[in-house]
Amino acid sequence: MKNTISLFDFSKKINYKNELLAGFTVAMTMIPESLSFAILAGLSPLTGLYAAGLMGLVTAILGGRPGMVSGGAGATIVVLIALIQSHGVEYLFATVALAGIIQILVGIFKLGKFVRLIPQPVMYGFLNGLAIIIFLAQIEQFKITGNNGEAGWLQGTPLYIMAGLTALTIAVVYFFPKLTKAIPASLAAIIVVFAVVLGFNIHTKTVADIAHISGNLPVFHIPQVPFSLETLRIIFPYALIMAGVGLIESLLTLSMVDEITNSKGNANKESVAQGIANMTNGFFGGMGGCAMVAQTLVNLNAGSRARLSGIIAAVMILSIILFGAPVIEKIPMAALVGVMMMVAISTFQWVSIRIVNKMPKSDIFVGITVALITVVLHNLALAVLVGVIISALVFAWDNAKRIRARKHTDVNGIKHYEIYGPLFFGSVTAFIEKFDPAEDPDEVVVDFKESRIVDMSAIDALDKISKRYKQNGKTLYLRHLSEDCRKMLKNAEAIIEVNIQEDPTYKVMPEK
Repeated sequence: MKNTISLFDFSKKINYKNELLAGFTVAMTMIPESLSFAILAGLSPLTGLYAAGLMGLVTAILGGRPGMVSGGAGATIVVLIALIQSHGVEYLFATVALAGIIQILVGIFKLGKFVRLIPQPVMYGFLNGLAIIIFLAQIEQFKITGNNGEAGWLQGTPLYIMAGLTALTIAVVYFFPKLTKAIPASLAAIIVVFAVVLGFNIHTKTVADIAHISGNLPVFHIPQVPFSLETLRIIFPYALIMAGVGLIESLLTLSMVDEITNSKGNANKESVAQGIANMTNGFFGGMGGCAMVAQTLVNLNAGSRARLSGIIAAVMILSIILFGAPVIEKIPMAALVGVMMMVAISTFQWVSIRIVNKMPKSDIFVGITVALITVVLHNLALAVLVGVIISALVFAWDNAKRIRARKHTDVNGIKHYEIYGPLFFGSVTAFIEKFDPAEDPDEVVVDFKESRIVDMSAIDALDKISKRYKQNGKTLYLRHLSEDCRKMLKNAEAIIEVNIQEDPTYKVMPEK
């Protein structure tokens, strides 16, 4: 059942059955999550569904990674709750559109490649924290809102029914692939639990208990905000944070899918697609969003490897708003909770626990820190940023300790310092301590064949050493500088004083 489809930039083999079933499963798991986060932010339920449909459709068609699913994610809407409460929903739409423009610019200027700088321990921490968030969010579904508007835990028979149906869902998801892989296990679980509830007329929590989802398709709507610098001052900080959070989660998800499918996505293209999708949300009444890790994993586990499932999921969500609400609202929440719990379990990087005794202590600290920030603050951008900063500082410290100097004096009485390791802000103190201007001979050569000058701190260190030798009536020469180091010193010659010794036998690149 494999044919070739050509649409936009994807011409590849498509398994239509897998794509159709995966798309339907993704739609079923995306609806309650989008509804939950829209209600959490004080928005209309349809605002969340519009985001799921529009984000999913645009990114599925234009994105840089087949198999990824985007929608109204909680990570992006959480950062906008304060704005919604203080200025209203129209400012939300303007902010989402502006965030889209920022994301498009990131893609156009090819800044998406910087996701490569995110170390593996940060990825482990990000995914583990996200898995915990997904799992804890499902526990919240065991609450119900009373007549007084306060949420309380289910008790007695309703609790036992919810727990039993959730356990049944988990069992089906786990054991069904051992019987057949013709139908995605998640979809099979939803169908089985739905049939049990209807067949035995079991009263339990359904999608309708979260919100009613019937309505019309989104229409073009220009945000009703003053077009002024004051408005820009209000929305720009929120738009910048939303754009950053959305891109970090989307590009991390892209990297995750790359690993799972053993293929390569396009980070810059995905950035542009996310931006176009958020701009569309801003002008069509959606709350905006980004890539959704859980739904992406559901999609991949269901066998999807192309863009078609994402398109089907988005179109199905928009169709459900128009026609399918009465049926979808009857789906037991226990079925969706069980599916998402299994997604959380598969999202958690269990390998990070198995190899914890083999990892450097700094990497363990980074992974735990990122996971804790993700879980406690629900701020994925901050978690990843902190993880990258800690990893960078650890790397800088390790390299700072690596600089060393081999010393010898030649037959002409010239002392040579052969430097090993990079010279940068972290290593300049150890570098300076290796020299003895008072005791050294009149001529000293510093050989950088196995080193390089990295930053302004390194240039300043060379200037200080050169002046110390000059004060003692001696001369310091630099040898074997690479072209980029020479250029750096040339640019800084107005503020430093060093002698670069020409060496016609030295080549930066080896001879072929």
